[in-house]
Amino acid sequence: MTATFRSYLEALRNNSELIEITTATDARDIAALVPQAEQAILFQKVTGYSMPVASGLLQSRNRLALAMGVPYEKIESKLRAAMEHPIAPQRIQRGPVKDVIRTGRDVNLFDLPVPVFSIMDGGPMITGGVVIGEDPEFGMNAGIYRLMLKERDITGIDIVTPNNLRKFAERALQQKKPLPISISIGTHPYELVASTFKANLGVNELTFAGGLRGEPLMLTVGETIPVPCIADAEIVLEGEILPEGWIHPEGPFCEFNRLMGGIHLNPRVRIKAVMHRQNPIYYALHMPWENIWMSAPIYEAAAWRVLHEAGVHATAINVTPGGCCHWHIVAAIKRSPGDGKNAIMALLAIADIKHVTIVDDDIDVFDATDVEWAIATRVQADRDVLIVSNARSKPLDPSLPPPTTGKIPTTAKMGIDATIPDNVPASRYNRIIYYNQGKVQLKDYLDSEGAKQGASTEPLDTKPVSQKILGELAKSHRFFAELLELLPDSDYRAIATALGELHEQGKIAQDGDGKYQMKQSTVLEDFNPHS
Repeated sequence: MTATFRSYLEALRNNSELIEITTATDARDIAALVPQAEQAILFQKVTGYSMPVASGLLQSRNRLALAMGVPYEKIESKLRAAMEHPIAPQRIQRGPVKDVIRTGRDVNLFDLPVPVFSIMDGGPMITGGVVIGEDPEFGMNAGIYRLMLKERDITGIDIVTPNNLRKFAERALQQKKPLPISISIGTHPYELVASTFKANLGVNELTFAGGLRGEPLMLTVGETIPVPCIADAEIVLEGEILPEGWIHPEGPFCEFNRLMGGIHLNPRVRIKAVMHRQNPIYYALHMPWENIWMSAPIYEAAAWRVLHEAGVHATAINVTPGGCCHWHIVAAIKRSPGDGKNAIMALLAIADIKHVTIVDDDIDVFDATDVEWAIATRVQADRDVLIVSNARSKPLDPSLPPPTTGKIPTTAKMGIDATIPDNVPASRYNRIIYYNQGKVQLKDYLDSEGAKQGASTEPLDTKPVSQKILGELAKSHRFFAELLELLPDSDYRAIATALGELHEQGKIAQDGDGKYQMKQSTVLEDFNPHS
């Protein structure tokens, strides 16, 4: 089955990852309702509008896995394969998105159920549209940019930061020409994830969408502009970035960094056509979580690639949600001497990455407590922290001074080598494992008759147990827990008491590892191994 927005909704539905709300919902309430749900939400009735709204579709690892058709830990390899084997899109004359076409005075953006997100937003924002532009020299580019509704047929477009679409718009502005663009809303996540990738100038991100699909993505030719759009999208806007420059206030908006952004000066877009399928569904990509979750696999793919090229054997990578899936990477490696520092330098070279932590493969990179424990117990700051000054930065980093117009900001990057130091024995990091850990369950003890019975305090005959212990120690040194395993039919209290008595009698001692052993003076006549 061809991967479409609707097929993805069906996959969510079939996997209990979609809630469908049939109660009429005010567009002002959508943003606050989505984070409260454990699943994605389809609002079937939005007050005042004719089309449903879907949101929260990619707001978890499980939903991303359903979108990509593989377990979450395999997404990175599927992305890498798509980048290594891209498939160019194919253009067709018509597609489902052309079921309804409105142009000229029939264009009214306020007919779309575009919700408000935060209390400080400058206005309704289109957040989940795949924007396609073309340049005579560099070809096609696809990306996701927010568009603020301003007038019936006018939006802003946030291309204030350096990116390929901005380059296209600057080149068109130099010629005093508008830049035609299409905005496809309600596409399969393949296109959303591919469009999030920061490709080099001249690389068409939609070829990666084809790689993910295993077949060409279908594009349909424009009706009012010479730029195509995604043929099976729910809604498409055709428009032009006007040749006015970066002069129009746009924003504020809730950004991916979980903070309110300020006013940006940006170009405007004049919308020339609105096209949609029969009974379209509007997709409101929820800010900030859906936005950042999409970015994580892209950065993880880049991290695996650069570590491989650096000759470092990585075992797990987490582009952390706490770092907005843009700024922080935790990577686990099978370490050889020097690999921790090499891994840091490789990962800090990835665009936007600000902080890197390298851990051994015994650390769970998805457990923040485990990672912090590695930092606390394995790091000496003067030896294991690397700082790089004046590196390229993402302007939305709030820790930087307010940007100066026209100046690209720089940042300090940091790497922490939280691997076990080469000059420290690994035995110093033996983890606590509780006796019978994973073998006993608390629920089996709650409200049981055994839990209500008192413990026995009768005098013990420890001689048979002592003989069994000496028999085992004659074969090998043993930890206390090993003796418990080897004497399963003996009472715990009897074993502990017998060991105490044998120690008191000078018959046993502990070796350098803490295992019990027989003292040389202990003679075989003291025990019967067959008792």
